[in-house]
Parts: sequence; structure tokens; C-alpha cells
Amino acid sequence: MRKFALGFCLLILVLLNFSAATEPQKASEESAVRSTVTDYIESYYTGDASRMERSLHPHYLKHTISKSDGKLKMIEWTGLQMVQAARSQEAVTLPASEKTEQITVLDISAGMASAKLVTPHWVDYLTLSKWNGAWKIVSVVLTENN
Repeated sequence: MRKFALGFCLLILVLLNFSAATEPQKASEESAVRSTVTDYIESYYTGDASRMERSLHPHYLKHTISKSDGKLKMIEWTGLQMVQAARSQEAVTLPASEKTEQITVLDISAGMASAKLVTPHWVDYLTLSKWNGAWKIVSVVLTENN
């Protein structure tokens, strides 16, 4: 019985040590994901094409879902189109008071992450992938706030 108790205590110590070691890594990954999403939205707000490009995976695709005339409408944007929009400043049409965001990292696992980006006018659901050592946005689904 004593050996069992000692073995159990050792197991608990190992698990606690492992958990404590992974917490800083998890926080670091969450911070990196949040930074990528921040680059994405702030590059949109400021028209910074290089910052936009830095946040996007080469296979990036965005679906914008809206309702007009009671019908569901979907528009697709490629990464190149997003970078071009930022470069031409097409994306920057909001008053400064409406250029706000709330970023929530929903999950990180095995080199994939999901996040939610809330702005005054829309909500983005993002999928990210760790690519060449950096987090990149692979896909976005945008829904407009009503």
C-alpha cells in the first residue's frame, strides 16, 4: 500500500510539473495567434498592405455573408484581393471611433487555431495554421452585425 501511495504521489508530481511547463507555451502561442489577428484587422483599418500580407497564409480565403433584400449573399475574397484592398485603401472607410476590435482565441491544437474577431459592424471567425514557424490566417467567415 505504501508503494502504491508513493507511486501515486510521484505520478501527481510529474503531471503537475508537465502542466506547469506547458502553461507558458500555451500562453505564448495564444499571444502569437492574437498578434496575427491584430495585424490582420489593424492592417485593414490602416491600409497597411505589408502587414496584411504578413498575417495571411498563401491559401487564404474569406467568405463574407450578408443579407440584402431578405436574401443570403456570399462574396469570396482571396488573400491577394485583401492585400490589394489594403494597398488601395479601399478597406479604410470607417470613422476612427468605429475602428475597434475584440479578439478571442477559441482553441489552439496541433498547429491549428481558431479565433473570433468582433468589430462594431461584423464578426469574423478565423482559422489559423502555424506555417514556417509563424501563425497565418487560412480562412475567415465574416457575418455582418444587424
